[in-house]
Amino acid sequence: MRKAMAALGALLMITACGGEGGGGGGGDQIRVTLVQGLAGEEFYETMACGARAKAKELGVTLDVQGPQKFDPTLQTPIVNSVVAGKPDALLIAPTDVKAMIAPLTQAKQQDIKIILVDTVVEDQSIGLSRISTDNLKGGAAAAKALSEQVGGKGKALVISTDPGVSTVDARIKGFEEEIKANHPGITSLGVQYSHNDVGEASRIVNAALAKDPDLAGVFATNLNSATGAGSALQQAGKLGQVKMVGFDAGPAQVKQLKDGVVQALIAQLPGDIGAKGVEQAVAAVKGQQVTPSIPTEATIITAGNVDQPEVQKVLYKAGC
Repeated sequence: MRKAMAALGALLMITACGGEGGGGGGGDQIRVTLVQGLAGEEFYETMACGARAKAKELGVTLDVQGPQKFDPTLQTPIVNSVVAGKPDALLIAPTDVKAMIAPLTQAKQQDIKIILVDTVVEDQSIGLSRISTDNLKGGAAAAKALSEQVGGKGKALVISTDPGVSTVDARIKGFEEEIKANHPGITSLGVQYSHNDVGEASRIVNAALAKDPDLAGVFATNLNSATGAGSALQQAGKLGQVKMVGFDAGPAQVKQLKDGVVQALIAQLPGDIGAKGVEQAVAAVKGQQVTPSIPTEATIITAGNVDQPEVQKVLYKAGC
């Protein structure tokens, strides 16, 4: 049933975007599958749009699938189904650094070329290329931005998804190292995990405000954490008092920025990640040189620059 639902979801996405790839689908056409971390989330949909555009340009057949929750128990059967179909290459954003090693090892044993996009696994032998934002630098940038917003002093809380997700783990590390090294007036209250649930992120911030009414700032490491945290601050009447820096730039985050709920956003370039992933997949299938590691940039967005044309280009989209 789950395999059938995953296949149906992929078909619906393909239909909605008017088809995949290009060139008429000959027997020798390279087949690539992108398995997102979470279907429907703007970050991953923007990644898929970048991958689709590049696939069309290169004449590659592209299939896109993803779990309904950022969860390795839901992503694993999708990967197993994809492996059974034996595509030439697999682009995947693993939902756990350890749990996704086994299913990806099976794919590797089938000689499917694996490209890791956004997130990674601990096994360095998996992933001919690893393409993601430099999240350590992104976390440090968030720390600097938050420190500036709170005047270099006060209590700061980090809200993340779950431990074991490589991207957000790196953001937390970068944030904490920057605070410890260069911002002695900031007291870290540590990290709390929302399990990528908007409601849970909201509850965490409500509880933090009750425990520490002098909370000065919040760093939300991903889109759903920022959405939930922002809602809690708004409901508590703390807008402008408790400063927040969010990671990612979906429509909800941009609205929060314009409404003064958050003071800065750190936007990744998921479209570039998707496009580069397809490029590396095609190179791997053709036996050409593959770049093992490709870091992509991040952009700091504020109310002062959000309407600029170059910033508008990096905002996430809900569809192609």
